[in-house]
Amino acid sequence: MENESKKESAVAIIRVSSIKQGLQGDSPDAQKEQIERFTHTHNINIKKIFVFMESASKETQPVQEAIDYCKNPNNNIQLAIIKSIDRFTRGGSYLYDDLKMQLSSYGVKLVDIYGIIGTQEVNTLEHLGVSYDWSVYSPTKKSEILEAERAKDEMRDIMSRMIGAEIRYVRLGYRVRRAPYGYVNEVAETPHGRRVILKPHPQESEWVLKMYDLRLRGTMKDSQIVEELNKLGFKSRTVYKRDPHDRTRVLEQRGGNKLILKQYQKYVQNPIYAGINIEKWTNGQPVKGNFEGLVSIDTFNKVNKGKIIINEENGQITLLKEKPVIRGLKRSFKNPDYPYRRYVLCSICRKPLYGSASRGKSGRYFPIYHCDKKNGHPRFSVPVKIFDEAIQAFVKDLRITKEGVDLLKQFVVDEWKKRIATEHKDAQSLESKIQDLENQKKMIGDKIAVLTTEEAIHLMEDKLTSLTLQIRRLKETKAEKSDKSFNMEIVMEVVGYFLEHLEFLLLGSPNPIRRAAYFGIVFSELPTYQEILTRTPKLAPYILLIDQLQQDKSLYAPLEGFEPPKPHRPKRCALSS
Repeated sequence: MENESKKESAVAIIRVSSIKQGLQGDSPDAQKEQIERFTHTHNINIKKIFVFMESASKETQPVQEAIDYCKNPNNNIQLAIIKSIDRFTRGGSYLYDDLKMQLSSYGVKLVDIYGIIGTQEVNTLEHLGVSYDWSVYSPTKKSEILEAERAKDEMRDIMSRMIGAEIRYVRLGYRVRRAPYGYVNEVAETPHGRRVILKPHPQESEWVLKMYDLRLRGTMKDSQIVEELNKLGFKSRTVYKRDPHDRTRVLEQRGGNKLILKQYQKYVQNPIYAGINIEKWTNGQPVKGNFEGLVSIDTFNKVNKGKIIINEENGQITLLKEKPVIRGLKRSFKNPDYPYRRYVLCSICRKPLYGSASRGKSGRYFPIYHCDKKNGHPRFSVPVKIFDEAIQAFVKDLRITKEGVDLLKQFVVDEWKKRIATEHKDAQSLESKIQDLENQKKMIGDKIAVLTTEEAIHLMEDKLTSLTLQIRRLKETKAEKSDKSFNMEIVMEVVGYFLEHLEFLLLGSPNPIRRAAYFGIVFSELPTYQEILTRTPKLAPYILLIDQLQQDKSLYAPLEGFEPPKPHRPKRCALSS
């Protein structure tokens, strides 16, 4: 009992830099065992053990919590025991001295098991019976300062080697960070050893592909796509927020939310889904990853419609972004008054035409397509009315060849099969989610049976209600999809009508911008106005002028088996996009 009363009370301070180090390297258990052996040998009683899994190189030191505990006189602590100075702090001599002084001011001594930190103090004026702050010093102070600086230097060397290597591997196309949504990190054998690359996530990648597919179709607005994905059961990735001082402790769970418009747009505009990485460690430059993207670069560019373009040429990757329009400056390439100016070129310089209207003496405006003198030639201009008449006359003589008809019909059938496969896959996904939620309901029901507190029962009942509502919504979505069907006879009837009446497709839309866009795709190279008049433009494959078809009737044959619809505008179908 007398020995017990003489024991000094202490706290043990244990620290590792990360959870990984705690599990694989200098683990807390190993440090604890060493400290317990030391305290047993020196007759010290450990009153409390502090374990920190956090870097000690930051300004805010993780061991501050233990120091604050020692400062409290009610805890009656005489010693703070650590394995070594580098396990106490890696902030250098300044932070080490500050932390030790905090302990000393409350009569608590810092002790390490290696004996670097001395507990003895020497007074240089002791023989005279006088003491000053400056005359009292620790003989081991210099060695402690050197050890604290060595720990800081070691930290710098470790971080420089580790971060430097990671930056190099990122620039080589490998992954060192957490995988983005839609991917998982996977270690693979590479020419640079075992490195981390991205692989498609079994479930999340399907959602990303669905986002790109729906936008690529062009039949839905972004807000409608978001609504459709949420109906199918989209949930964001679940992540865990951990205690900054104890990384093994989970404070809260985040994620599992529905998709919102802003996040959706971030997904479709992120080049990582085309296998291109851009971040701080690449100096903001695009780097092709050593992994396949979820979508091709061509698909990415089509989906983003020129706002973000990935350009790959001669092995070099560049990222182009659409320049923002300056407010107050009206510059629209989609002016419905001059829709063809991007699709028909100047007859002299082969540059895109301008469109404007000048006011005459009568006060009336006269709209024209023109090319200015600044392009180095006399002014070229054509009144809009004459220009449109020339376009209409040209379009009425366009026909699709027999081979083109066959290819287009096959394309429609292939697209129909893809849509059917997609709908079937969505139905399977919905059924899987419904079954998963049903299993969760069953588990909650089993838990309620054994709960005793009213509050816990109410919480489980609320969760059960939420799951029931989710299941009902998913079943409604599945039923809606099951009701959708494609009538190929109607689809092919409409396709046949458009093939026989190409001028309706090119001139019949009430939207002039859309008419001009359709007009642009019949050429392999944009024509000049003079080429439209002389009927000498370079047309796209499988499209010829009627006089060319008459020269070789084998190139064109009327569609058999398709009765053209009644003379009214055909109804839009699900595949018209």
